Amino acid sequence: MNILVSGGGTGGHIFPALSIAGEMRRRFPEANILFVGAEGRMEMEKVPAAGFEIKGLPVSGFDRKNPLKALKAAVKLIKCMHLARKIVKEFQPDIAIGVGGYASGPVLKAAQRAGVPTLLQEQNSYAGVTNKLLAKKAKCICVAYEGMERFFDKDKIVLTGNPVRRNLLECTATPQEARKAMGIDPDKKTVLIIGGSLGARTVNNAIKARLDQIAARDDVQVLWQTGKFYDEECRKALEQSGAKNVVQMAFISNMDMAYRAADLVVSRAGASSVSELQLLGKASILVPSPNVAEDHQTKNAMALVNRNAAIMVRDADAVATLVDTMLVAVDDTAKIATLSAGAAAMALPQAAEKIVDHALNIINKK
Repeated sequence: MNILVSGGGTGGHIFPALSIAGEMRRRFPEANILFVGAEGRMEMEKVPAAGFEIKGLPVSGFDRKNPLKALKAAVKLIKCMHLARKIVKEFQPDIAIGVGGYASGPVLKAAQRAGVPTLLQEQNSYAGVTNKLLAKKAKCICVAYEGMERFFDKDKIVLTGNPVRRNLLECTATPQEARKAMGIDPDKKTVLIIGGSLGARTVNNAIKARLDQIAARDDVQVLWQTGKFYDEECRKALEQSGAKNVVQMAFISNMDMAYRAADLVVSRAGASSVSELQLLGKASILVPSPNVAEDHQTKNAMALVNRNAAIMVRDADAVATLVDTMLVAVDDTAKIATLSAGAAAMALPQAAEKIVDHALNIINKK
């Protein structure tokens, strides 16, 4: 089989794509799997590191407020369509799987025009522009939220959940073993702060503003993933504060151990992060990003809050209240247990397996 997978831009698109490809390879080791991503984006690094081939397209998003940039993006898109057609013609895929992101548009459109069946995976509660444009000719649309009929043909929708990195689910380390692996005290209460693969400015600013308050807590330690864009400024702030109970990193590669080490997770409310928290049964404080379509991260977060499965802090309130909320929550063992159980009850397991099942059904019908 020849399997074409396209999409990316952020970890929220890349990790589900890698999970689907990993499940396909687990079942069919001889299958040819080719990724197509956007040049200069993180998939060009993460996909080869996971052992898959990837080709890059010079695609970028449209800036409607800047006519010149929009024109340049349109010119790039024409070039990308030509390159995408060439890739499809040469690779001859049995199916093309799109996970959203810049590159998936031209690739999936080229596949559809060539008569290749397509499957879409939509991670969010509010469908992305690319997937909405591709949905009409898609054979199947795998979603993680109910009520997606407002975006897609209900006869094509399948509720599968979001795939997560397989190693997260397979980690058997105890919290103490995981903390040792992360280089921190095995016996202290631990908070993991993650701002998504690119970092979160507001979350980082909230932590920077209260490093002294965190440093005063001898019984608590923090793993702080800042994202590469904020790495230098956060490292300098930490050095100036003298806080010894905070470990700062631009990116955490061994997230299986980081999650396992944590009693409490502070995170944005992107679809992949929420799915990981649910599948791992982690207590969390969610700080939804306000810079997303239809404020869908707040909707993601409220779905958990309403089930007593998470605490939410508004982005506008984070600098003033996040650290206080975090330190109060990590001290409340009963609250942590309630949030953990609530998150686990919302999980949709085996998403990658279900998506691959539907992909194989499409291929067999072809």
